[in-house]
Amino acid sequence: MSDDNPHSTNGSSGRSWLDKLKLSFSGEPKSKEELVEVISEAELREVIDPQTREMIEGVIGVNDMKVRDIMIPRAQMTTIDINQKVEEFLPVMLETAHSRFPVISEDKDHIEGILLAKDLLNYVFNTEKEFHLRDILRPAVIVPESKRVDVLLKEFRQQRYHMAIVVDEYGGVSGLVTIEDILELIVGEIEDEYDTEEDGTDDIRPLNKYTYSVKALTPVEEFNRFFETKFSEEEADTIGGIVLKAFGHMPSTNDEIMIDDIQFRVTQSDKRRLVQLKVTVPALE
Repeated sequence: MSDDNPHSTNGSSGRSWLDKLKLSFSGEPKSKEELVEVISEAELREVIDPQTREMIEGVIGVNDMKVRDIMIPRAQMTTIDINQKVEEFLPVMLETAHSRFPVISEDKDHIEGILLAKDLLNYVFNTEKEFHLRDILRPAVIVPESKRVDVLLKEFRQQRYHMAIVVDEYGGVSGLVTIEDILELIVGEIEDEYDTEEDGTDDIRPLNKYTYSVKALTPVEEFNRFFETKFSEEEADTIGGIVLKAFGHMPSTNDEIMIDDIQFRVTQSDKRRLVQLKVTVPALE
């Protein structure tokens, strides 16, 4: 088989998908819209696979976003008070299973630092050592709401930190952002080994300011109440049923559809049913 065969992924030449993508350009794109069209055409011609196309589109989308668009809002921040004892805040750490926690003094506008869960290990195995929360705090990284997401991602990588506190133009804390929030915009929702095993009642879980992970079996009434939507309860009992009817067929994982200005992406499914959805609501002007 010739190495010049554009559909061959083997062969001695070993062209990368990026090389093939360049070869697929019939002309230099003049806008992001044209670039997206070229990428979609490359997928149709099997130059790249659907996952690669989604990642490229994710990178393109990130370039247009500000931190305010993806941050976890202030009201949804899980924080620890500087004056709390270990036995008081440890249950919160175990329940949320987060690895980093903002530590506050008076309120969420007064960030004292960031607590890394792993920094508690020295005290867990050495009960005789006197514990002072302030002694193990890491400095908090502060970023403005207006910061570009792609610039922040570069800083996350270069400076090797994973969380930043977001402030508004007046210096008040408006939320927080993590490197995972940004990566999920590019590669999709990042699930750990426990996410699919959850049996809790949290049918709707925020991922960032405008994006949520929603169980497909969430009742339409509950979905409407949370998102202030008006999907018909007569049309289907669950939001998964609404999405399935909109598709008109059983969608595959990563398939997307717009319904009433809300974007639904199938993040988990099998041949018989939808399991998990990623819901993105319109950004407020």
